[in-house]
Amino acid sequence: MSALGDAFVYLNDPFNWIRSGGILDLLVQHLRISGLAVLLAAALAVPAGVLLGRSGRGAGAIVALSNVSRAVPTLALLTVLAVTPLGFSETGTVLALAVFAVPPMLTNTFVGFREVDRDVREAARAMGMSRGQMLRQVELPLALPLVMTGVRTAAVQVVATATLAALVGGGGLGRIINLGFGQQDLGQILAGAVLVAALALLTELVLVLVSTAVTPGQRRWPLRRVRSSPAGEPEPTSSGVPL
Repeated sequence: MSALGDAFVYLNDPFNWIRSGGILDLLVQHLRISGLAVLLAAALAVPAGVLLGRSGRGAGAIVALSNVSRAVPTLALLTVLAVTPLGFSETGTVLALAVFAVPPMLTNTFVGFREVDRDVREAARAMGMSRGQMLRQVELPLALPLVMTGVRTAAVQVVATATLAALVGGGGLGRIINLGFGQQDLGQILAGAVLVAALALLTELVLVLVSTAVTPGQRRWPLRRVRSSPAGEPEPTSSGVPL
């Protein structure tokens, strides 16, 4: 049987899903590790990006930090943390993945707030808005699309990279691939790769929907229909209600 057929058999065996340490247990571990890493990175990167973006300073430092962090292999960082007092723990994995997730969030947040039109800021200030009001009501809505793009990019990267945690004794779906290599089972390796890829794509889809939902302005997902007006001109409608 081919590796593709073996992978299909593996994924369609209920025992592989529900047994202790099976796919469902590993999926929960993968989501927990990834979620904690993204939340930790967001707690550090987003406020820093907001402060630097509003001041307009620190562009060079952000570019340097982004380049250096991307040059460090995640597996190397996981290995280094494994020999520290943290050991082969979930905490070390979360920290390594959080470091990996900071650059896209920090860069996008910085750019998003820096690119807010100066005239818009001046108009808000002329209306008597405080700095806090400007942040909440003016700058954040305008910067939010780029901020969410950074979060989405980081989350998808973390979900995919968390697979490497299995190489240093961590949990997650990477253990399926790791065990497959140990048993020289190409079907199991392929099944694990399919699961990780599907989870990354699902993460991308969910965050695209979240980003669209929280971004101010017209929603993109409602279907728009066109009907003819009495004059023969097309008249847009949304949800069947004439505009």
